[in-house]
Amino acid sequence: MKIAMIAPIAWRTPPRAYGPWELVTSLLTEALVARGVDVTLFATQDSITQATLAGPVPAAYSEDPSVDAKVWEMRHLATVFDRAAEFDLIHNQADFPAHAFSRLVDTPMVTTIHGFSSKRIMPMYEPYQDRVHYVAISDADRHPRLRYAATVHHGIPIDDFPFDPVGHDDLLFFGRIHPDKGAAEAIAAAKASGRRLVMAGIVQDQGYWEREVRPHVDDDRIVYRGPVGGAARTATLGQARALLHLINFDEPFGLSVVEAMACGTPVIAIRRGSMPELIEDGVTGFLVDNVDEAIAAIDRIDEIDRAACRRAAATRFSVDRMADEYLALYRSILG
Repeated sequence: MKIAMIAPIAWRTPPRAYGPWELVTSLLTEALVARGVDVTLFATQDSITQATLAGPVPAAYSEDPSVDAKVWEMRHLATVFDRAAEFDLIHNQADFPAHAFSRLVDTPMVTTIHGFSSKRIMPMYEPYQDRVHYVAISDADRHPRLRYAATVHHGIPIDDFPFDPVGHDDLLFFGRIHPDKGAAEAIAAAKASGRRLVMAGIVQDQGYWEREVRPHVDDDRIVYRGPVGGAARTATLGQARALLHLINFDEPFGLSVVEAMACGTPVIAIRRGSMPELIEDGVTGFLVDNVDEAIAAIDRIDEIDRAACRRAAATRFSVDRMADEYLALYRSILG
């Protein structure tokens, strides 16, 4: 089986710190290669992989301002589809632009839909569902007007997330500094609970950062560490008393949620989007409907068995499980 894997080019694959789509693409690619699948990864030229690396894009456009996103994304995709006949299947992880090329080739195509940025992108999904096999990353993120080949939850390399059976006293916010992710709500809940809050993630909305977050950051009770990767990422996730995931949107998945659980850290999350699929209320964390309920959940966090969080992550959200499900889908498509 020969697979063309299309990575996004916003960040390197795998990302140095932030880049969830690139991270999932990397994890799946390496797991498939380990299973003997012949994968060509189309990604930025500085990407790191055991697959065959291909593509013309010199660097990620979010890292190198000389790389024009629109120009290089089109060049990236054109390179893939020029070579489509070399592959048994094309797996697109890079959103809707690839669909424009899908009817120009005979090679079957899968698109993992990592979420819908807005309703306005539907004209690049709905008309192509007879040609492209869509995969949802949670049942909650399935759009009612689309047909899906499967739902495949993301997987993570469990062994890369050391289990911390105790954790520290600090609460954690881990994600984009953006209204969607509930940074301000996490600050409010932490202050009301009397616990220190560690915050990690890129600033995606500068105005929101200046208005709602920065005034509270004092490097004492509210600490901002910026984007963290590598060992710092796993240490940050594992040392928390709980992850506060007080989102303001219907999140399609939430890698930090399962990564935290893999470390043994329970999650307090707003009951929206995929959260009820990821978190077992009262077992791996608490599902809440507002900040007041989050504050009450913080007081109950010691009721959660950190070993149960680890077991749930290992059982339900491993890379091996993700790779097996995608391989089964490929085989069903190819007959």
